[in-house]
Amino acid sequence: MLSSASAADLPVKAKPVPVYDWTGFYAGVNVGYGWGDRDLSYAPNDDATRDLIVFDGIPPPASFKTSGALGGLQFGYNRQLGTGWLVGLETDFNWSGIKGSGISSGVMPPVPIPGPYSAPFDERIDWFGTVRARLGYLPTSTLLTYVTGGLASGQVTRSGRYINNSTFAFTANGGPDNSDFTCASGTTCFSGVSRDVTAGWTVGGGFEYALGERTTLKAEYLYVSLAGKKITETALAVFVPGDTPASISANVGRATFNTARIGLNYRF
Repeated sequence: MLSSASAADLPVKAKPVPVYDWTGFYAGVNVGYGWGDRDLSYAPNDDATRDLIVFDGIPPPASFKTSGALGGLQFGYNRQLGTGWLVGLETDFNWSGIKGSGISSGVMPPVPIPGPYSAPFDERIDWFGTVRARLGYLPTSTLLTYVTGGLASGQVTRSGRYINNSTFAFTANGGPDNSDFTCASGTTCFSGVSRDVTAGWTVGGGFEYALGERTTLKAEYLYVSLAGKKITETALAVFVPGDTPASISANVGRATFNTARIGLNYRF
């Protein structure tokens, strides 16, 4: 029979450390911030607005920044490959406040068409979503690092105006295409807006940490590039009734932006 002293000296067998299993479906929420840069350029579309080039009336190139908060939902599936690697597929949908405004401006010479003008431009990413593959590495059973990439889509709203800031009106009447516009003092002369759902691509990476048996916390960076579309700004008034309203094009190219976000996932 063992005494109480000798029993206390017996070695205690350590409990095995549980290994976290990442395989399975999961769903979660995320919040974050997005930002980007835009280069804005203008071009005439017809004979009447090509006349503006001669008098420095086409807005010069400009640039502006976009930024804003975002948040959304994600759903995915992971398949753990042994103890070190993981593959998966994830889709998400995000509401977006990413937006920005820029302005191009100039001054036409005093003869024959005098005065300053300005061309404000606005862009907003209304929402975006992605479908991405994930390739992950597990430095420990509860910590996942990964790279990700795939398809993206989103709704982009853009609008632009051309404003005559001078005290003089000016008019141009085109040639064979019968294009025409008149621009009163202190008024918006050309205006255009578009709201389009476009497709693109995304790439990024992040890490995810298991907080418990079914809950994980993640931090992620994504670069998103959506197809761009030029905006046609059409004359709001013509000088000769029946002529075709002249127009200019405003172009900022692809709608690209960066996102940094954190999220919580629950594994089923």
